[in-house]
Amino acid sequence: MSFRVVRINPKKYDLEPVRKIRDDILAGGIVIFPTETFYGLGANAFSPDGVREVYAFKERDKGKPLPIVAADAESVLSYSEHLPRVFFDLIRQFWPGPLTLVVHARPLFPPKMLGPNNTIAVRVPGMAWLRDFLKDLGVPLTSTSANRSGHGEIADPFKIFRDFEDRNVTIIDAGRTTCGLSSTIVDVTSNPPKILREGAIPTECVAPFLF
Repeated sequence: MSFRVVRINPKKYDLEPVRKIRDDILAGGIVIFPTETFYGLGANAFSPDGVREVYAFKERDKGKPLPIVAADAESVLSYSEHLPRVFFDLIRQFWPGPLTLVVHARPLFPPKMLGPNNTIAVRVPGMAWLRDFLKDLGVPLTSTSANRSGHGEIADPFKIFRDFEDRNVTIIDAGRTTCGLSSTIVDVTSNPPKILREGAIPTECVAPFLF
């Protein structure tokens, strides 16, 4: 796979253009895609080759876990285990949307992308086109920001073209992203659950579900 751009209209989404890159992603290829805030760096989260490429692209510390995005809550149930009641309370209220939950992962993922005690951070994105894309893909994607470690996040696809034009990557271009707040992160594997990062969903909205 070489550098290429797939342009979409997220408000009038056509799956056909992105279906053409499905096999590349499933085989371990890299895709850069827009999220609610900035562009993300994606690979098949089950693919050791794809995960290795993400770490190399970002020059990311290999001890730092990778978050993922999934098509829907049903998919997340198939990727995770030992889910507490608070997980279901939170997803009923905030998914799809900017809430990332740290859960225990089933042994499906490359070990290097997992956190302590085989945990993984996952969310179901609020963007309908991205959920459709993930459902069509059939696997979760890594969803770290599409920038080298230590550099700022990227909202403008033209900057991505400049930074990645010499790499084997596909860019899904939906125009400039909103640069909004990052997702709120809650660890539901701890007792009591912990808010690890306040983001788009304020602490006061999440806290009543945690105690």
